[in-house]
Amino acid sequence: MSGVRYLKLIFLLAVVGLLNSCSTVPLTGRSQFSLVSESELTKMSLTSYQAFLDTNKVLTNSDAQMVKRVGNRISKAVEQYLRDNGFPEKASSFQWEFNLVDSDVPNAWCMPGGKVCFYTGILPYTKTEAGLAVVMGHEIAHAVANHGGERMSHGMLVQLGGVALSTALQNKPEETQAIYMGAFGAGSQLGFMLPFSRKHEYEADRMGLIFMAMAGYQPQEAVEFWKRMSQKSGGKSVPEFLSTHPVDMNRVRELEQLLPEAMKYYKKN
Repeated sequence: MSGVRYLKLIFLLAVVGLLNSCSTVPLTGRSQFSLVSESELTKMSLTSYQAFLDTNKVLTNSDAQMVKRVGNRISKAVEQYLRDNGFPEKASSFQWEFNLVDSDVPNAWCMPGGKVCFYTGILPYTKTEAGLAVVMGHEIAHAVANHGGERMSHGMLVQLGGVALSTALQNKPEETQAIYMGAFGAGSQLGFMLPFSRKHEYEADRMGLIFMAMAGYQPQEAVEFWKRMSQKSGGKSVPEFLSTHPVDMNRVRELEQLLPEAMKYYKKN
């Protein structure tokens, strides 16, 4: 076989592999590239999540109970939507857990598999249970859409040539772990998740609005929350949440445009 034909064959096999590595984001229908199964990613995340909880003060007060209450409502709505719309395996794949840790940093995140953490520093900005639902819906949306896995897959494609996660862990464990750390910011002291792309943020905005509406929270509250957050960006000290969730008035306007769609799912409790 000539060198040119060999390269063409390799290219064809690579294209086939990439096509077989595509998945669909629930609700938006966007096709995404994924080399990492969500079950594999969940296993990797469990260790990081537990390590974070072990090194931070986990609260059990009334605010912590509110975080759990909102998380339970939204996660149940998400699972119901997934079951009703052709994603039963994804619906049963989440192992939800909701915790509040004592930290002045305004931040929140959801790891693959449904491990959620809020910091007390974000509560002055959420203000109400509905405001907290805005953040909860948005962060859960990142996990449901597998944005972290998509980001890690692109890293594996560039650095490891697009091999499967199991192969990468076996043959290049250190490099694979480094890609995971880079994709999720795992191990960082405060800002756990690294900034998502604008595409991912917009998708999480849309999905998050709908998820909170399904759970019975007024989606209009999302506009008010992000307005409060955008006002903070003009100060000398930018909240941690803003460093991972860029905010400007254009984003607020985009949220306002998404409200009519979200209201179709609104179930007032």
